[in-house]
Amino acid sequence: MKTIRSAYFDCFSGISGDMVLGALVDAGADLRVIETELRRLGLEGWQISAEKVRRGALFATHVKVDTQEGHHHRGLSIILKRIEDASLAPRAAERARKIFTRLAEAEAQVHQVPIEQVHFHEVGAVDSIVDIVGAAVGFEMLGIDEFACSAMDVGAGQAKTAHGLLPVPAPATAELLRGAPTYSNGIQRELVTPTGAAIATTLAARYGEIPRMTLRAIGYGAGSADNAEKPNVLRLLIGESAVSEPGEYWDAPVTVIETNLDDMSPQIYGYFAEKALAAGALDIFSTPAQMKKNRPGLLVTMLCEAANVSQLIDLVFRETTTIGVRTHEVRRKTLGRELVPVETPFGEVRVKVSRMNGTILNATPEYEDCQRIATERGVPLKQVIASAAFEYQKRFESEAPAAARGAAQK
Repeated sequence: MKTIRSAYFDCFSGISGDMVLGALVDAGADLRVIETELRRLGLEGWQISAEKVRRGALFATHVKVDTQEGHHHRGLSIILKRIEDASLAPRAAERARKIFTRLAEAEAQVHQVPIEQVHFHEVGAVDSIVDIVGAAVGFEMLGIDEFACSAMDVGAGQAKTAHGLLPVPAPATAELLRGAPTYSNGIQRELVTPTGAAIATTLAARYGEIPRMTLRAIGYGAGSADNAEKPNVLRLLIGESAVSEPGEYWDAPVTVIETNLDDMSPQIYGYFAEKALAAGALDIFSTPAQMKKNRPGLLVTMLCEAANVSQLIDLVFRETTTIGVRTHEVRRKTLGRELVPVETPFGEVRVKVSRMNGTILNATPEYEDCQRIATERGVPLKQVIASAAFEYQKRFESEAPAAARGAAQK
């Protein structure tokens, strides 16, 4: 019987990046090991330290990042490249990438610009990068498999940002909190920061009360401020639970959104599908269906994480002709995966490698990379795909799966 390790964000006083990192250290993650991993990002001019502090009636760990960095405008691609080059543990790197990508999507929505044009301000600073990547490393150190989160006290009033005074929660934070339960006890302060919101909503598979688990560790992470109304602390509960089926490990649940369409142009469906994927759908597909009044129609199915349910349902109503949707939660099991760059005669192509228990089962050249190169070089797409598969096989001969060898031989 296998067990999985869960982490529960108890956000009774909000959540921020430094609070998450402090809670992880308080729960047993070694700050020196986290710092060693963070140095692999190649960022200069920063130091990290931790101390026990008192916040109201509670003692918690406050992690402080000191930096001499001045003006900064890092884009998503720059941050993702640093994460990729750092060669972090695959799961830590993937979580960090997802958090930053979700942040960029929220900023793009708020400022109405393409995601490629988003330039982070506060969350692009060294201290925010350290908080997010450090948290991802800490979760991996403590062996966290899945996450849950309480409702979040967002605070009230106004917050000073790089864009001036903004209402609490700030627009990007509010965008990140779509689909998550929130409330305010009236404290005139920003209690949920964009970094904290991104970490919680990206990783949490469910919201609500503390999940059923055997507690193994408890961490208290302190925010910078010492609020008079209640302790400015995030509580992180870490526990274990048995997998429901012996020998099986299930990923965090996802939500299925379904609707039936029988009066919409196929052209609109194609546009809607692209919008849904850009808005956070994990997958979208359609199935032919025979509708009432003998009309041919489509059953449209989307998979998404819990945090994206509300915005995707809104998108369905805005972009399609349906007047109702259905949702339900499902379990799924996915292979661990990573992107491995390989050099081909036509240019660099990323190969998506998937593993089970450390064994490579599939290695597939990324279609977008191959399509772009084929267009730029004026060569057949199939030739680029075959070349990438062949180069991957040469580089990883001992690990290359049969699927990659077969593609390279065609």
